[in-house]
Amino acid sequence: MKHWSLAASTATLALFAGYAQADVTPDQVWQNWQDMSAAMGQTLSVGSSKTEGGALVVTDLKAVTEKDGSKVETALGEVRLTDKGDGTVAITMSDSYTVTMDFPAKGTDPAKNAEILVSQPGMAIVASGTPEATDYAFTVPKLELTLNKLDGEDAAAKGTKVQATLANLAGHYLIAPEGAGKKLDSQFAADSLSIAVKGKDTEDGSDVDLTASVSALAGKAAGTLTGMENKELSDALKAGFAVESTLTYGAVAYTVNVVDAQGPSKIAGSSQGGSLQFALDAARLLLETQGKGVQLAMSGPSIPLPEVSLSYAESGFKLLMPVEKSDTPQDYGFAIKLVDLSLSNDIWGMIDPTAQLPHDPATVILDTKGTATLTHDLMNQTEMAALGDAPPGQLNSLDLTQLLAKVAGAELTGAGAFTFDNTDMTTYQGVPAPTGKLDLKLVGGNALLDKLVAMGLISSDDAMGARMMLSMFAKAGAGPDELTSTLEFKDKHFYANGQQLQ
Repeated sequence: MKHWSLAASTATLALFAGYAQADVTPDQVWQNWQDMSAAMGQTLSVGSSKTEGGALVVTDLKAVTEKDGSKVETALGEVRLTDKGDGTVAITMSDSYTVTMDFPAKGTDPAKNAEILVSQPGMAIVASGTPEATDYAFTVPKLELTLNKLDGEDAAAKGTKVQATLANLAGHYLIAPEGAGKKLDSQFAADSLSIAVKGKDTEDGSDVDLTASVSALAGKAAGTLTGMENKELSDALKAGFAVESTLTYGAVAYTVNVVDAQGPSKIAGSSQGGSLQFALDAARLLLETQGKGVQLAMSGPSIPLPEVSLSYAESGFKLLMPVEKSDTPQDYGFAIKLVDLSLSNDIWGMIDPTAQLPHDPATVILDTKGTATLTHDLMNQTEMAALGDAPPGQLNSLDLTQLLAKVAGAELTGAGAFTFDNTDMTTYQGVPAPTGKLDLKLVGGNALLDKLVAMGLISSDDAMGARMMLSMFAKAGAGPDELTSTLEFKDKHFYANGQQLQ
């Protein structure tokens, strides 16, 4: 993992936040900004700083971050910090400001630069708390980011448009001392986010037009910002670095139109909402997503149908894993979910032109958890590079809490649990010897094989071979066209339904 740090804009975003209850003055708030910027690797410059009545007025304020040849400069213009007389400070800023980004040439790629205009009319910020722990609460009727220039040329003149707009944005942001580091606490909410992108690919001449909207955005983040001076993320985690964030959103809609030499193509989609969770600390990495009510439609010259469409009721993904080496087992987990996937009749017409198969929605759910013992730090670039193809630890246990696969009239379910003997890597040829069992049930499998034969997708011989294979591992269940199987690893042997196969 390359040398890491917080994003260059973190200190600037600290202008938009809220918490605490003690008193602060304009001078103290301004000093807090400067200290925070320095801690985040930013350099602040001002044209002038003077007191006018009860306000501290900072003009020509610029924030610059440089790293590995890249440079980000934010020209904030004027900032006015006014004592409200109740221990808090009201902050007003210029209605708009620019962010300029310069990136050096890399390999055969030339140097790049871009200028973004940030528009924020009506932004209101109130600082409160203490000089050491200043919280910033903010409201913005409309926050709009627009690409002004690209590689030194006017973006609009080149036919390029990139714009993102947040409506009724509000939230708070606090970074406060905590032990040897700092505590992060922030949250935000916005009525909507809209995105518009237009452009031309100079290599193939294609035109792209994208629009998207998201409603009811809300997010929060908390953590301990310690050890950020370390080059290895694993060292920062050992020092106490930790972050956790969540994002929820409501209805989503988007369209993508592309016109190229082959003709026009279109993608249109929507969703009823979803969520995203991320956490990282010395004990674990967690990534979890949820979505619901998704619809997608595609058309174009490369698609052999007037339109391809699909939908699903629910989706999910979860990854939980340890990241730091330990002498004791640590928890991990992995899960995927896709519920009620439905395909359009046009797609079914290609797959099943004679309507042999049930066109019921399909569902796939896999949910697992277990323990593992890491012998290396996963977030240490040096250690992981030295490992090569060797595993970074040992698998101790695996629980299959749910298996469900339902498609074309057939349904497979299962559950099981295993432990692993890492001192025995020979019985199963390089895999630690397992102990445990897996219970499976298949309903509708034979009917599905018959229909696949009738469709010509497999031959009768193939179906017979599949049935013979199933007979080795499964037995007839209680219901019609039902097979059950108990696969067990015990005393370094493998059993299927009580019969030893190895």
